[in-house]
Amino acid sequence: MIRRHPLRLALALIAMVLATLAWHNRAHLQAFPDIIGAYSAKEYCSCRYVMDNPAPYCAGYVKQWLPLTRFLDDTTNKRVTAEGLGRSHSARWLDVRQGCQLE
Repeated sequence: MIRRHPLRLALALIAMVLATLAWHNRAHLQAFPDIIGAYSAKEYCSCRYVMDNPAPYCAGYVKQWLPLTRFLDDTTNKRVTAEGLGRSHSARWLDVRQGCQLE
């Protein structure tokens, strides 16, 4: 069996190792989709409203390899909403001392 199909055996072993790693890190993998939107909203809010940088600079600052599906910058309320991997998060500028906070 091994002599006939060494490639199948290697692929099966790789799949088993990946499944074991995924099971071992399942808590981290479940938290990952929240990180994309939360990071983008919080960092953009801090860049834009705490550091007072222009919008194009801050958009480039928070750009990631995984794209966001929705991004809103409400300049009147100083609130940023970012959605990525199906999860949406908002950050709002509170004041000069507290900066931005996730909602």
